Amino acid sequence: MEDIDSGLVEELRAALGDTAFKIEINTDGVTTLRVKKEQVVALLTHLKTGIVRPFGMLFDLSAIDERSRAKAALNGSVPPDFTVIYHLLSFGRNRFIRIKVALHGEYPSIPSICSLWTNANWYEREVFDMFGIRFESHPHLRRILMPLTWDGHPLRKEHPARATEMGPFRLWEEKQDREQEALQFNPEEWGLKRHSEDADFMFLNLGPQHPGTHGVLRIILQLDGEDIVDAVPDIGFHHRGAEKMGERQSWHTYIPYTDRVDYLGGVMNNLAYLLAVEKLAGIRVPPRVEVIRVMLCELFRIASHLVWYGTFAQDLGQLSPVFYMFTDREKIFDIIEAVCGARMHPNWFRIGGVAQDLPAGWDKLVRDFVDYFPKRLREYDQMVMRNSIFQARTVGIGIYTLEEAIEWGVTGPGLRACGFEWDFRKKQPYSGYGNFDFDIPTAQNGDCYDRAVVRVQEMWQSLKIVEQCLNNMPEGPYKSDHPLTTPPIKKNTMQDIETLITHFLNVSWGPVIPAGEAMSCIEATKGANSYYLTSDGSTSAYRVRIRTPSFPHMQMLPYISKGYTVADLLSILGSIDYVLADIDR
Repeated sequence: MEDIDSGLVEELRAALGDTAFKIEINTDGVTTLRVKKEQVVALLTHLKTGIVRPFGMLFDLSAIDERSRAKAALNGSVPPDFTVIYHLLSFGRNRFIRIKVALHGEYPSIPSICSLWTNANWYEREVFDMFGIRFESHPHLRRILMPLTWDGHPLRKEHPARATEMGPFRLWEEKQDREQEALQFNPEEWGLKRHSEDADFMFLNLGPQHPGTHGVLRIILQLDGEDIVDAVPDIGFHHRGAEKMGERQSWHTYIPYTDRVDYLGGVMNNLAYLLAVEKLAGIRVPPRVEVIRVMLCELFRIASHLVWYGTFAQDLGQLSPVFYMFTDREKIFDIIEAVCGARMHPNWFRIGGVAQDLPAGWDKLVRDFVDYFPKRLREYDQMVMRNSIFQARTVGIGIYTLEEAIEWGVTGPGLRACGFEWDFRKKQPYSGYGNFDFDIPTAQNGDCYDRAVVRVQEMWQSLKIVEQCLNNMPEGPYKSDHPLTTPPIKKNTMQDIETLITHFLNVSWGPVIPAGEAMSCIEATKGANSYYLTSDGSTSAYRVRIRTPSFPHMQMLPYISKGYTVADLLSILGSIDYVLADIDR
């Protein structure tokens, strides 16, 4: 947990004045400043460019509809109707800062910061789409996740959360025609020209059903022959309202929904969510829980990377690797199934612990895999990474620099492929990762090949971590004894009435998490995955914000694709390693 950066606060007051902002204390300890919307651009600009060790990355930008919350005045001011929240990350300071702006009115507005951070574009469009908050001077403010024909803004409190709150769906001919018309791409709306001085441009739909897009993603390409002049990603086809669901599920019953965000990351999704819940509740988990969680997360990191490895090779023309690698992924799923009872969506982590202790024989399963897998990794290295065609399709393709990566919000292997040794498991350890011995793989060129190099090396490091878990699994309980954690052990409910009542309430009603706000951030399979939870002291979250790595990575696609060919675009897409549910939520 962070502590408020008092030195930074004083530095900001000296530069911007005593009345520029107010400090807010939150459960997670992240330095939080409330600023008026007229001063937010000046404050953010100073944080990015006016201080030593600046906050160079716009990590997240989101909002909250405050209108259903208990209307407590903030330091004597009028309670807001909406709040826009900026999370910035300073690599030099190794800390986050949270900036909040209170907004009033039914459909408020706030200045855009697209000129300050390039990656603010999509985040502001998402807030507009979900809440109806307008961003003044935004270059192209339109819906991004919902269809253009959608009525209302889904994350506003008055918008229905269940299908049963709406009338039956009807697809009459006029509606179908309107929806089809809305899908037509108009280049002029995006500032794209149909002609150059000596050629006509072609506009090509890649997707939303195309094997190279790895899911329902549509990319409209502006082409001069085979060369990409520009590209417009069209996302939202996989949007399921994951954040909205968090408002109507209990803190406990929301856990399986997190499995479906990065559906290749398995329990890693649970961990990112539960770390934030446990911060809010003040729960400390036993050492055995931490090591069990780490072991399963790293097994899922390997499983996810195997999917990327095989499909990336397949995108570039190799068919065999994907069959071998999916076979090895099945060996990991055998372990996951033995421990959790399920495979891709185990839903096994719990608030304060895990669902049950490790089964008898788990260690033999893990030991067999740790002994088996290194030989396979070496074979894959010969088969794929040293293949001359694979290298020709990836070396020098889709390059971006470290400065560009930070500007666009790139995290994970994409950031480390630019030579930057940054991994949240090392820099801001969680779940006991600080007790493990492992390295942070890096590369130097920031191209498709180097992003592959980093992920391949990460599998070796994950294997190293899993082996340490195997050799050093602590004894002890598999869940915390905190009253808000998983229900007490069943047999103990027959011993005393307090335990019985606690068990009954946790099962039937769910835990009541204290009011507050907390953010967690983990090094997920594809980059930084963060949950920012707001509790108003009830059995469900008031607001769930999921910051996924794939969202900013996909936003960067047009920037790193211009000048390359359509064939190169498939190399670039494969090297990003995104999941559509991770983008759309």
